[in-house]
Amino acid sequence: MTKCVVTFVALTGFAFAQGRGGPANREAPVTDVPFARILKPEPQNWLSYSGGTMSQRHSALTQITPGNAKDLTLKWVFQTRTLDKQENTPLVVDGVMYTIQSPNDVIALDAATGKTIWTYLHKPAPGTVNPCCGNLTRGVAILGDKLFLATLDAQMIAINAKTGKELWKTDVADYKQQYSMTAAPLVVKDKVITGVAGGEHGIRGFIVAYDANTGKELWKFNTVPGPGEAGYETWLGKDGKPNDSYLHGGAPIWVTGSYDPETNLTMWGTGNAGPDWDGDARLGDNLYSSSVVALDADTGKLKWHYQFSPHNEFDWDATQVPVLADVQIQGRPRKVMLWANRNGMFYVLDRTDGKFIMGKPFTKVNWATGFDEKGRPMAAPGIKPTKEGTLVYPGNQGGTNWYNPSFSPTTGLFYIPAWENSSSTYVKGEEPPEFHEGQSFTGAFPRGGATTDDVYSAIVAMDPKTGDKKWSFRLSAPSTEGGVLTTASNVLFAGGRDGQFVALDARDGKLLWETNLGPSVSAGPISFQLNGKQYVSIQAGSALYTFALR
Repeated sequence: MTKCVVTFVALTGFAFAQGRGGPANREAPVTDVPFARILKPEPQNWLSYSGGTMSQRHSALTQITPGNAKDLTLKWVFQTRTLDKQENTPLVVDGVMYTIQSPNDVIALDAATGKTIWTYLHKPAPGTVNPCCGNLTRGVAILGDKLFLATLDAQMIAINAKTGKELWKTDVADYKQQYSMTAAPLVVKDKVITGVAGGEHGIRGFIVAYDANTGKELWKFNTVPGPGEAGYETWLGKDGKPNDSYLHGGAPIWVTGSYDPETNLTMWGTGNAGPDWDGDARLGDNLYSSSVVALDADTGKLKWHYQFSPHNEFDWDATQVPVLADVQIQGRPRKVMLWANRNGMFYVLDRTDGKFIMGKPFTKVNWATGFDEKGRPMAAPGIKPTKEGTLVYPGNQGGTNWYNPSFSPTTGLFYIPAWENSSSTYVKGEEPPEFHEGQSFTGAFPRGGATTDDVYSAIVAMDPKTGDKKWSFRLSAPSTEGGVLTTASNVLFAGGRDGQFVALDARDGKLLWETNLGPSVSAGPISFQLNGKQYVSIQAGSALYTFALR
């Protein structure tokens, strides 16, 4: 007979909680969250995906400092019961944390202990497509007494924030046509705004706004213009004439946008054009792919756009978060948008009209030689997919990707989770050995660059006034998916793909504290305060970890 030995381990010093099966029908003790609260970030709470509509991912809390960060200790862990990837940023409202159990379960937790208050379960419909990067949702939005969930099977759902009960449900797109949604919604006034993903499956991207009270569609903007829409002429067939390539042009929405109350503009980054790596059947710039679009928040009308990578054949989408700030440039105040793009360039744009102010590499780049006076990148000769293979910097995953950056008004610096020295060789004219499930071969593909480069991940600090790199902190893993959080006390939190989670001095990049969480840190940290104590939470693998000072 085989003996079975069971060991009981006592967990001391922190609490441990699990998803699915927590207390049911309990009510979360939260007050309503009108839009005025979201517009003016509350240090004790985290009321939107990026901490505020300007998306700076900056906390005004100061209890954790460069001097005492070494005393951070784990307070509780919430363990989800899922094998799906987790990239979500939780909300914190009046002591209640709202998080995601991938792909589409919403869970309300006691933010002080991690104990479950209620669970809302949503199982995507059978046949729902698996997006290129995992079955996941990056978070929820809140307005009034409602939470908003954008689901993998392309539905927008409103949930009562106190009870977890479903209030309304709206079909955003047909999941059977390969549409999905992964971004946390954005609330603006009385609207909830989202966009569709699935570009690798041949969808036509769009951004859409709904009435937060009823779920009624209020406006819709196509990120790939069709006949009669401005930009349609940038989608041409091999004969140089407009064709139907726009119907499967991609330009999806992967990550939450931003909102500028001064201009009433909501700004969103768009994915790359499709097919990804072979642009022969989609000649032209392919607007509005690999771009940022600024829309009137009331009507959805396009006010301006900037395209980071025209007619891109390297899969460099612009799904990064638009970070809005006020910065002194050349001696005068400017209202700017800060952007670290997958193509390896750091951009400063005028957020009122989209005009180019500057663009400089934050990692190794060989695809462009600079920018013309209008801010259009000047392509380097010969950098395109070829039969022999072309080595391109940065590689297919980019100098950064969707990972959350941060701007600190305290230091005036912009912080990027970056890949240094990454490259790919783009080959055209032969079938790749493997590619995404469900993705048809289109005549070109990337493969790892055969170089001797020292490839590593880092947190890079850039000065928006000059475009200069101020410092770089090398993470222990060669790649990263973790976001960045800064605080008013000059502490920066970030994570790596090997579970490394660090606190740095935001002024110079000095390491203040470090721990290892095991699985990949693939989300952005948040900070909040309860009963006079500052907490920091981060998702790593299938668990949510929360720290505070001893």
